[in-house]
Amino acid sequence: MKKRIAILGSTGSIGKQTIEVISKNADLFEVEVLTANNNESLLIEQAKITKPNAVVIANENLYQTVCDALLDDDIKVYAGEKAIEEIVEMESIDTVVTAMVGFSGLAATINAIRKGKRIALANKETLVVAGNIITKLAIENNAEIIPVDSEHSAIFQCLTGENNNPIEKIMLTASGGPFRTISKEQLKTVTVKEALNHPNWSMGNKITIDSASMMNKGLEVIEAKWLFGLTPDQIEVVIHPQSIVHSLVQFTDGSIKAQLGLPDMRLPIQYALGFPKRLNTNFPRFSFSDFSKLTFEQPNTDKFKCLALAYNAMNKGGNVPCIMNAANEVAVELFLNGQIQFPQIAEIIEMTMESIEFIKEPKLEDYFSTNLATRNFLNERLNKNK
Repeated sequence: MKKRIAILGSTGSIGKQTIEVISKNADLFEVEVLTANNNESLLIEQAKITKPNAVVIANENLYQTVCDALLDDDIKVYAGEKAIEEIVEMESIDTVVTAMVGFSGLAATINAIRKGKRIALANKETLVVAGNIITKLAIENNAEIIPVDSEHSAIFQCLTGENNNPIEKIMLTASGGPFRTISKEQLKTVTVKEALNHPNWSMGNKITIDSASMMNKGLEVIEAKWLFGLTPDQIEVVIHPQSIVHSLVQFTDGSIKAQLGLPDMRLPIQYALGFPKRLNTNFPRFSFSDFSKLTFEQPNTDKFKCLALAYNAMNKGGNVPCIMNAANEVAVELFLNGQIQFPQIAEIIEMTMESIEFIKEPKLEDYFSTNLATRNFLNERLNKNK
């Protein structure tokens, strides 16, 4: 039988590529549910092509538009964030692709895990914010979490078949983004357009800015801690500008395994959907003859302070990663809107991490209250400084 897939955030970069993967493997997968936040026109277009059982538009003001457009397509239409949280519980769903950006994906992911669904995890913030709760729930409900991030997919692939052989450390590779070779002083004048011009990957705006600031790698470091049960000193970041080696695992005997390939998010998406089987593709293949050098270097955490802040948050634990994540989401939005300079992203995050109340052992409700408190604090603080 075909696996039935729910795509949370179908109109984003990962969501669109997931639909492409499903369409090329129509004998194996079918779309059961699509959700979007505000992009009703693309959601409608996707629904007419994939014919899901149901769609959800988070923005309730757009409900009637979607309803009217899909009236003759026998597709159920729902609206609101609560509907997204609830629809993942449908018995007809086998796998939930969590491609929503930021904190907004947490509640729906938790509900899907509680129903024992396989999670193809593209929303790293879920584990960054509440990794202790997510991992515990996954074990209790026998819910598989298969990472979609290229780096975590690489680690997952390197560990498959190792039968719990002990890990000495993992090495998450990072391209270094568009500003790898410029000075710290030059960062003050970079534009939004320059920050969105990633050298290797095609991603959504928020993730692309996170990549430019290296906060994306910081979030991935925390995600890796929870996915693979590691301590902070077992997670290393290595700059690899070519983005061919997607990550590496070093075992206690000194051996290192790496996963290589051209930068193409369709591959980890397909791997997560098809696991444990590898499915045939016609994707372009990597050739050593096309790359005369594969280079590696250490990250500059003085220039890219967001990475250092993420390590600090991971080491302190509690609700600090949640504070960091919320502050980053606010700061990135401000930068995208032209309201702050690029280096101020890190400054805002650091200031906020020092200001919000620390909770050492947060419960689920504490993460939601911390997220809200962080956003309220920044709203008041930044409006006061205008």
